[in-house]
This record gives sequence, C-alpha cells and structure tokens, in this order.
Amino acid sequence: MKTSNALLFILVLLYINASTEWPTHTVCKEDNLEIYYKSCDPQQDFALSIDHCSDIATHTFNIRAAAVLGHSIKELYFKLDMIINGKTVLTYSETLCGPGHLKLIFCGKKKGEHLYYEGPVTLGIKEIPQGEYTLSAKLTNQDHVTVACADFTVKNYLDY
Repeated sequence: MKTSNALLFILVLLYINASTEWPTHTVCKEDNLEIYYKSCDPQQDFALSIDHCSDIATHTFNIRAAAVLGHSIKELYFKLDMIINGKTVLTYSETLCGPGHLKLIFCGKKKGEHLYYEGPVTLGIKEIPQGEYTLSAKLTNQDHVTVACADFTVKNYLDY
C-alpha cells in the first residue's frame, strides 16, 4: 500500500512539473463585463484582483497585485497589444522605470524580492472598448528579459 501511494505521489509531481501553462484567473465577472488573465511566462504566475468590475469604467479603480520577482528591475518597460481575431490592432508601450522615469514604487527591486501593490490605478481611457478581445501585456527589464507577462481576455457588453 505504501508503494502505491508513493508511486501516485510521484506521478502527480511529474504531471505538475510537465504542465507548462498557468491556470486562467478571473479578474472580475459582473453583468456585462468579464476579464480573465493567464500568465504567459512558464516560470512565474502572479496575483491580480480589483474590487469591482464596474469600477474600471470610472477611470480610477483599486487593484491588488503580487508576485515574487524572477529578475531585477533597474529599468522596466511595458508593452500592451490589443488583439482581435488573432490580429494585433493596437500597440501601446511605455517606460515605467529607468533614467528619469520612476513612475512605480517598486523601481529598483531585486530578483527574489516580493512585489506587492495595493491602491488606485488610472487607465487614462474614457471607456473600455466593447466586444471580445485579448490584451497581451508584457513587462521587460533592462536586459530585455520578461519580468511578467499575461494575456487578458476581455468580454465587454456594457452600454455607455
């Protein structure tokens, strides 16, 4: 009996290690707006949540985000692609940390440090585009190494 339990335990561990995809997480799901994300970095997942889905449309909303840094971030660059039907229709990029650009409180954090942010975020958009689409977000550091990345699925049927 002990041998079969040990074998089952080893098989479960092997299955977990063989999996290269993280689960899909729900950011929010209310009435006409649903947002999900999945980490696209096979080495690291992260946590992200917001208080209420409907708050996103109010321009400023509160989030909670946490991760353990796999790479140091002296410099940090953000890139976001909006993808509809497999085609990139919009690209946005911004320097978040770097010479003269210290927009985030965690600029300068080292590999292995815990990253946690709880507070307001302003998207700078007037409304969330309607429809179903993917937002592919990627953070890279000064060495062009991915610090974090995720694919967000947005389903918005809100009537503004």
